[in-house]
Amino acid sequence: MESPIEGVRYKKYVHGSKQIRLIEYTKEMPPHWCEKGHYGMILEGEMEIEYPDGKIIYGKGDGVFIPDGAEHKHRGGFDR
Repeated sequence: MESPIEGVRYKKYVHGSKQIRLIEYTKEMPPHWCEKGHYGMILEGEMEIEYPDGKIIYGKGDGVFIPDGAEHKHRGGFDR
């Protein structure tokens, strides 16, 4: 299990040039704006993602796609 910042941990599987990560976010993750692209699926619980023009709450089974770039900046959060 790797933990790049407080409140985030993941397991990574690498096969050749491909990799997949199973990531767990907790309420301890500090809020921060991110400009990296992401895609994935919510396996359990809910996660709120804030964008400059509003917030979306994703739930179990929802797919998430966020492109790279400053125009797509976002930050994840939880009910605090």
